[in-house]
Amino acid sequence: MKKILVNALVLGFAGFMAGAAVAAPEKTECLAGAKPGGGFDLTCRLAGNALLAAKLIDKPMPVTYMEGGVGAVAYNHVVGKRSSDPTLITAASSGSALLLAQGKFGQYDESAVRWIGALGADYGVIVVAADSPYKSLKDLVEAYGKAPGDFPIGGGGAVGSQDWMKGALVAKSAGQDPKKMRYVALEGGGAVLTALEGGHIKIAAGDAAEMAKHHAAGKVRILAVMAPERLPGDLKDVATAREQGLDIDWVVWRGFYTGKNITDAQYQDWVETFRKLSQTPEFAQEREARGLYPYTVLGADFERDVKKDVERFKALAAEAGL
Repeated sequence: MKKILVNALVLGFAGFMAGAAVAAPEKTECLAGAKPGGGFDLTCRLAGNALLAAKLIDKPMPVTYMEGGVGAVAYNHVVGKRSSDPTLITAASSGSALLLAQGKFGQYDESAVRWIGALGADYGVIVVAADSPYKSLKDLVEAYGKAPGDFPIGGGGAVGSQDWMKGALVAKSAGQDPKKMRYVALEGGGAVLTALEGGHIKIAAGDAAEMAKHHAAGKVRILAVMAPERLPGDLKDVATAREQGLDIDWVVWRGFYTGKNITDAQYQDWVETFRKLSQTPEFAQEREARGLYPYTVLGADFERDVKKDVERFKALAAEAGL
């Protein structure tokens, strides 16, 4: 984009921001820090499709893919080369905050960009086999505390991943050292389900959207959702960890950041555009189609939450010896 007016991101009408003149940007772009088809791609398409459907942009938003380091290459690209580009938003997730906490984005920390907002979320779940004797997370944690070696925990990621962290929270709740957890790193949710159903692992750590249909079909049993409140749909009858007396939350938010050096007005344009978008039926449809739950946190509130996440993940990583 060669030139953007002050309130460039609100399209099709005037006065969206307190009487300010607005105009469509010449282009917008979403950067996904991985191959097509993954979570970052999903996040970019959630925003792009909904913005177009709600007529908040008048041209399709292209997605650019930049694989490497689960978002690290894209993060460094934005910081180093496009920090002043107000046309660009970059997909991020709670996994990005986890990697930042572990120093895996190189020399830059969470303050190197501006965090625009989260537009949806999934939540962590703790799962056992359908024929498991454990009917609640509390019962499972008590049993784990007595014999942690009897409970291999599987997840879709390596040591230090989000699923590993969920398992570590279970171990910690049982008064056990997460470093001694029998963790089995598997390639995605499908492999986790296969291992659980085959008895190769006793506990699975995963995400609600992926596991809900298998729970509803009776193939596995979700013991708890790691959410502040119960989730709708297939999991409406599954208690939260908090309800079971365990202070375990894991929000898998989907959001965006932009360059550190865009102006405050340009940053607020993105925030207010997303605020407007989040209130449209077009956005609700797109979010539901991608298996995400309602979760909208924008602007300064999102900046604060990302930084809190990074600090929390740093503490967990330190306790686990990562």
